[in-house]
Amino acid sequence: MEYMQAPAPSSQGNILCCTCGVPIPPNPANMCVACLRTQVDISEGIPKQVTVHFVEKEEPPATWVQCALESRELLALCLKKLKSSMTKVRLIDAGFLWTEPHSKRIKMKLTIQKEVMNGAILQQVFVVEFVVQYQMCDDCHRVEAKDFWKAVVQVRQKTVHKKTFYYLEQLILKHKLHQNALNIKEIHEGIDFYYGSKQHAQKMVDFLQCTVPCRSKTSQRLISHDIHSNTYNYKSTFSVEIVPVCKDNVVCLSPRLAQSLGNMGQVCVCVRVTSTIHLIDPRTLQIAEVDGNTYWRNPFNSLCNPRQLEEFIVMDIDIIRDQKLGAGAGMRSNKHTLADVWVQKTSEMDTSQQYHCRTFLGHLLNIGDLVMGFDFANSNINDDYLNQMNPHHVPDVVLIKKSYDRSRRVKRRNWKLQEMAKDREGMDTDDERQYQDFLEDLEEDESLRKNVNIYRDAAKIPVESDTDDDGAPRISLMEMLEELSLNDATGGEGADMMTD
Repeated sequence: MEYMQAPAPSSQGNILCCTCGVPIPPNPANMCVACLRTQVDISEGIPKQVTVHFVEKEEPPATWVQCALESRELLALCLKKLKSSMTKVRLIDAGFLWTEPHSKRIKMKLTIQKEVMNGAILQQVFVVEFVVQYQMCDDCHRVEAKDFWKAVVQVRQKTVHKKTFYYLEQLILKHKLHQNALNIKEIHEGIDFYYGSKQHAQKMVDFLQCTVPCRSKTSQRLISHDIHSNTYNYKSTFSVEIVPVCKDNVVCLSPRLAQSLGNMGQVCVCVRVTSTIHLIDPRTLQIAEVDGNTYWRNPFNSLCNPRQLEEFIVMDIDIIRDQKLGAGAGMRSNKHTLADVWVQKTSEMDTSQQYHCRTFLGHLLNIGDLVMGFDFANSNINDDYLNQMNPHHVPDVVLIKKSYDRSRRVKRRNWKLQEMAKDREGMDTDDERQYQDFLEDLEEDESLRKNVNIYRDAAKIPVESDTDDDGAPRISLMEMLEELSLNDATGGEGADMMTD
């Protein structure tokens, strides 16, 4: 048997370029790469310089996107600018080239492929420069033109204290209704919310009517009129008036209203203001709720403001266990305890003058405690309903709340609240004290803080000691939320706004 050697595989031969004559491997175009590039430019039609718009705004409109330099979002945005001109080529790679951050230039290196003569595939690398130009969005244009609002909601409350506004601010933050507002301005006796559309303003009015007892009026002013298209441009104004009663106010009801609420006493204390006014009779512990419609039909005013409260010391206390109410009486409070209390003003400790009153704070007071109250016996009050009452039915003193050391409470407070960004004018120096009063109300009233987002203050370390425990109410860690801090991928405080 004879064996024959197999022939070696033939190697592929070279051909000459049809243009320059250089030996090259065979290809469908029969041309070298250098000559092919001189004949065909696959990047033709793709712009080498593109403009991208930039706007500085905390909350961009829906048609804008937030991008950081050399981020994935910015790369997708730049490629989207070139998408219409790259339909006939295949994108292989894309990346950023370094440029000075302040140069307002963004350079991107692209690698593309395209089938050219006779099926030959050519690959090319080129650079596209994006020029960053400042631009103002429609909202910013309207702000600069001083014509930036279409509707305004004017919220007013004719009271000295702003507890209701502080509570309302937290409700607005929780439900994020402040995001649609173009501007929020805090003025005397109220807040103004400016909106770019009437629908957003109407939504705010509906929210206010569901959360606080109030009444509203609507008016509009004609700005312009196009007779050809029969279109009108109006500016709308919504006036919302909140009832002039705050928490811890002493009020005197009309005889008709007091009878309709279960024959309760005319002199009552407001313990809470939510969607209704929560009242309690300090003589019988009867409670009642007055909504906005009932209030405007039978209005009543506050007999005192927080500045008129005086400090008393408890000399003696007697808890009233059983008390029978008359026929037709309403509900009684289960959270309070009725007690007879003998108190003396801390400013009159050198005298023997004492006052007797009945209070709903029997579950909190002990002999020697300090309590804030309103002195009816030595006050001149101008109220029609109070002046018509039998003097024997008017109490000498109405106790409002137990007094604690404020400096200790501030040191122990390891939580905080968020605040709306708003313009302020004509601010009173008493606002800080009123805000501290609101924070103390949140600590004392659990049902009130259920509607408020309370955040743990990581920057503040509460001071604890055995001698500081004076029984003041506190908020537990279970009721606190962790405040989120949103940073971009580079660890900065935020990113720029690029157009879509």
